[in-house]
Amino acid sequence: MVWENSPSHICRGGDFRGLAFCCPPVKYCPLHKAIEVLGITPDEFSKLKEDFGKKTRLGEGKNTCFGSLVWCCKITKPCPFRDSEMLKIGMGEDEYMELKQKLSEEILKSSKVIQATIEKFVEKGIPREIAEKAILDTGDLVEAYKEAQKIVAISENK
Repeated sequence: MVWENSPSHICRGGDFRGLAFCCPPVKYCPLHKAIEVLGITPDEFSKLKEDFGKKTRLGEGKNTCFGSLVWCCKITKPCPFRDSEMLKIGMGEDEYMELKQKLSEEILKSSKVIQATIEKFVEKGIPREIAEKAILDTGDLVEAYKEAQKIVAISENK
């Protein structure tokens, strides 16, 4: 699988990157708490995913639960609707997960909370590129800070 450290679904305790696998925010579920923490409204979340679908092949898949692969779950979760639509358009699992990873990055980058956190990392001496990469790679702000500190320490010891 292309996205080696892909998260669990938000509803299964996954980190913020798991928002790429969420359904539309039509009922109250863990998705709502996650986007609230990130400072993203349900409408903004829907628009982010729909816009991403319009510019990628995740916008295809009209016979899925919500009419687009952008709303579909992680490839490791069995789903005949997603799988048949992927087969129909010739999309493999690697392409699907690569697009979901890019979607998760776009969601996180759109968050004012994530942007403010990157600024805090920078204030603490973490280079911006390392701060952003650590957050996008982990989806967990505490883990991202630890990871960024390790990277900085290693680069300083070279």
